[in-house]
Amino acid sequence: MEAAEKYQDRVESIIDSYNRSPDSLISILQDVQSECNYLPEDAIRHVAKSLGLPLIQVYGVATFFKAFSLTPRGKHTISVCLGTACHVRGAPMVLDELERRLGVKSGETTQDLQFTLESVNCLGACALGPVVVVDDKYYGQMNAGKVKKVLAKYKKSPGQKKHGKIKVTG
Repeated sequence: MEAAEKYQDRVESIIDSYNRSPDSLISILQDVQSECNYLPEDAIRHVAKSLGLPLIQVYGVATFFKAFSLTPRGKHTISVCLGTACHVRGAPMVLDELERRLGVKSGETTQDLQFTLESVNCLGACALGPVVVVDDKYYGQMNAGKVKKVLAKYKKSPGQKKHGKIKVTG
């Protein structure tokens, strides 16, 4: 079942919550992505039709902003800083270890939809480098040896129930 069909009522509710205003396109797409975890093709077509906008305009917005994804993303997003300060302190080795442990390359999502791995040019935390961010939690002075411990905080244990938001401390 396509995600848009699964969430069709919710997508319709999101569009209605913005009074079907074309001026709210970005906000609508953000909310749809939050609901579906990406922007399914059917949802984009539905938004365009409901707002009376050309499909190409909605696709243009969805592909212009890096925050939007047209492919399913993982429950957790892992960002590895490859800026100069992080790079010279070993960030490429951290990224290699994450790719090895997750079985995906940067820019990809694990098959179980638990993790999306991405590299970024700078996270603005150069003094902590190398830096890895999982969702909104920063992990500084990372090295390949710390990767397993960080991933363990987010991996689903057998029998673990799904929860809305995971808050990780320390």
